[in-house]
Amino acid sequence: MKLSGRIYNVLDEKGAEIYSITPESSVYDAIEMMAERNVGALLVLSGKKLCGIISERDYTRKVILKGRVSKKIPVESIMTRKVNKVKADITVEEALIVMTHKRIRHLPVVFNRKLVGVVTIGDLVKWVISEQSATIDQLEHFITGSYPG
Repeated sequence: MKLSGRIYNVLDEKGAEIYSITPESSVYDAIEMMAERNVGALLVLSGKKLCGIISERDYTRKVILKGRVSKKIPVESIMTRKVNKVKADITVEEALIVMTHKRIRHLPVVFNRKLVGVVTIGDLVKWVISEQSATIDQLEHFITGSYPG
């Protein structure tokens, strides 16, 4: 099944709010913000420049498992520096392929080289389910003869 819809459609649906933290902030502050916002990752911004991403996975692997103290560690010391990002006009299918191949769950979105949002694997799965439900409804109406077209 070919998926329709572009990443900007997903952002229109979910909203384009960006949760971020500075590289100098403590890891503890980052984890606290993730808990307050109910998100699994934060973008790391220096001014308006994207310089990394910090996730719960970074925290568990680079702090907890090593017995480090999160209040004393700056975000920049554990963040993922190589951030995969996508353009807002790529398809949902293309974004899913990127996330699958790179084994990531959060994908910053850019438009005209400006950060405009973040999509998660959950956002894209929700989009796919919604699209499939709409297709099923149309087919049911067509089969039963109640299709408006």
